[in-house]
Amino acid sequence: MIDSTLTESQTQYEELRTVARRHPWRWVSALLALAAGLAIVWAFATSPNLQWGEVGSYLTAGSVIDGIGLTVLLTVVAQGIGIVGGIVLAVMRRSSNPVLKTISGLYLWIFRGTPVLIQIIFWYNLALVFPAVALHIPFTSIGFSVATNSLITPVAAAIIALGLNEAAYMAEIVRGGLISVEQGQSEAAATIGMTGGQAMRHVILPQALRTIVPPTGNELINMLKNTSLVSVIAARELLTASQQIYGVNYLVIELLIVASIWYLALSTVASLAQSYLERRLQVVLRVRQQPWTTRAVKYLASLRSPAHLPSDGTS
Repeated sequence: MIDSTLTESQTQYEELRTVARRHPWRWVSALLALAAGLAIVWAFATSPNLQWGEVGSYLTAGSVIDGIGLTVLLTVVAQGIGIVGGIVLAVMRRSSNPVLKTISGLYLWIFRGTPVLIQIIFWYNLALVFPAVALHIPFTSIGFSVATNSLITPVAAAIIALGLNEAAYMAEIVRGGLISVEQGQSEAAATIGMTGGQAMRHVILPQALRTIVPPTGNELINMLKNTSLVSVIAARELLTASQQIYGVNYLVIELLIVASIWYLALSTVASLAQSYLERRLQVVLRVRQQPWTTRAVKYLASLRSPAHLPSDGTS
């Protein structure tokens, strides 16, 4: 009787079919969005006022290629300054020294609270405040003086402004990564004799990379696009090169499309590099399963082992 009841229930259960709920409006909205997108693309592609042949010819123009080179240079150098400065500011922010902590807080308040465009213009016009940069040894005639305009060129002003501004944002990213590491890691590093600097380099920062790397990649892409702001000081990066060309031939939209294509290409390369770096980081973290403190202990123990001690010739 029990077997027959179970068989009947099983048969009824097998006859039940799960039918997905239909959502016709999803398909309608998707088709409408696709149609609108295609209509916009078609309108640009068939517009008689756009000379697509000129777009193709200017993609590899010499001045445009030179502008791309300066754009990449500004991005790499300014982002490097931002990363190094961000690490220093984040460590200062976490310091128990009230002076360093206050200086870091003021730096973040100023550079995050003012537009980067104003900062670019400010550094470019620094000569209005300091016409010359001089360094002299007091009570002697030894020293030198350099005109600020010859020292702060458009490229130098762009690097300084973008790098210092990026340092303020990287400081918060690094600080967030450091906060994500458990406090016990620092205490464990201290118990094995590590100084604060050693613990930061060998224990805290390596673990914080998992949290720091993804937003840093996003900041790199933002930096790539922010380099276009230096066009206001006539630094010959990609946008400035395009502007100078359409200032002569009046092909404004065509040259802006050229610049957009190159920005998209560079951003795509940066995104792929970010994805690769994140995957490699995950692989390293999976392979190295031991805690960082455990490896630090082994490393310090290896330094104290007899094999690393100086030999005095005795057995």
